Amino acid sequence: MSDIPLSQPDITDREIDAVSAVLRGGRLSIGPRQDLFEQMVAERCGRRHGVAVSSGTAGLHAVLLALGIGPGDEVITTPFSFIASANCILMVGAKPVFVDVCPRSMNLDPTLVEAAITEKTRGILAVEVFGNTTHLGALEQIAQKHDVPLIEDCCEALGGVSAKGRAAGSFGRAGVFGFYPNKQVTTGEGGMIVTDDDKLADACRSLRNQGRATDAHAGPDNSVGSWLAHERLGYNYRLSEIAAALGVAQMERLDAMLEARRRVANAYMQRLMDWDDLVLPTVEPGAEATMSWFVFVPKLTATYGHVERDRIIAGLKRHEIGASNYFPCIHLQPFYRQHLGHKPGDFPMAERASQRTIALPFFNRMDDTQIELVCHTLKVMIQREQLLRRD
Repeated sequence: MSDIPLSQPDITDREIDAVSAVLRGGRLSIGPRQDLFEQMVAERCGRRHGVAVSSGTAGLHAVLLALGIGPGDEVITTPFSFIASANCILMVGAKPVFVDVCPRSMNLDPTLVEAAITEKTRGILAVEVFGNTTHLGALEQIAQKHDVPLIEDCCEALGGVSAKGRAAGSFGRAGVFGFYPNKQVTTGEGGMIVTDDDKLADACRSLRNQGRATDAHAGPDNSVGSWLAHERLGYNYRLSEIAAALGVAQMERLDAMLEARRRVANAYMQRLMDWDDLVLPTVEPGAEATMSWFVFVPKLTATYGHVERDRIIAGLKRHEIGASNYFPCIHLQPFYRQHLGHKPGDFPMAERASQRTIALPFFNRMDDTQIELVCHTLKVMIQREQLLRRD
C-alpha cells in the first residue's frame, strides 16, 4: 500500500456504532435504515423518491429498464467516464452513442449532444465527471426539447450544487448516486436512484427486489404468496440494512466531509496554480464554494502525451504516492473497439484529456504535509520528463 493512498474512506466511531446496532438488532435487510437513508439522500437533492440499490451501476441499469429502453434504441453518453455508465446501456440491449466532451469541464458538450439526436434516441445519460455539474442544465433543456429522458449519472457528485443553485441529482428524469469507498459518502458498495416520477420509482423498487410488487413484503402478518409473487423480471439489487446504516451515519456528516474535501482541493490549487505544465480542474463559475470534489485530477499541458504521463504516474508510485490515469476513454477499451468499431481519433477532446490526466491522492483527512509531499514529488517527476526531452 502507498504511504499516501489514492483514496481513503472517512469512517468514525459513529459509523461503527451504527453498523453494530444493526447487527445486534437482527433486521439485516429491507428495514428502517434503508428507508431513512433513502429519505436523507432524496431530501438532499430535492427529490420526492430515493431508491437504495446495491451499486451505482445497478441503479443506472434499473433506471434504463424502468424507462423501457432496450434493443434497437440509442442512448447518448460520454466516452470520458468510468466504464459502468456505458456498460449499463449495453446491459439493456441498447446502443451507446458517444459524443465528445467539453475540454474544460470534461462533461458532455451540449451542442454536440443536440446534433447527435436521431429518431432512435431514447435517452441522454450524462455524467457529472469528478463531481462537476457544468452543462447539466443545458442538457436537461435539450432532453426536454426533444422529449427524451435525461438520466443523470451523479455517482461522483453527491452534495454538489450548480452555479444556478441546482443540486446534483435534481436534473432530468432520474439521477443515480454511487457509494463506493472512494466516494464522498460510502456504504462499502451501494447506490441510490433519486426521482420525482412516482411510476419510475415504483418500477425501480420492484426491479431491485426480484420483480416483486412494491407492496410485497415478508412478515408474520403477510402471506408467503405475496412475497413469492413476481410481476416483472427483476434482480437482487437490494442494499442491506448494514450498508444503509453506514450510509445514514455518513449522511449525518456530509457537510463536514464536503468541506474537508474542498479544503484539500483548495490546498492543491494554491500549490499548483503557477505550474506552467499543468491545467487545473475547471469549476463552473459561481459553483466554486459548492463543488462536490470526488477526486483531484489535473492535466498535463498539450506538449505532453500518454507516455510521459504514464512515466510520471509510475514515478509517483515508486515514491509510495497513489496516482492513476482517470479516465481511459471508454470507446477505446478493447470490448468497445471490437463490438462497436470505435478507433482512435473518434472523440479527440476526450482522447486528448484522457492521455494527460493524473488523479492525485485525495481524501478527507489528507493533511498539509501529505499534500506538500505529493506536489513536490509531482514537480520532480515533471522536471525529470523535461530533462529526458533534452536528451
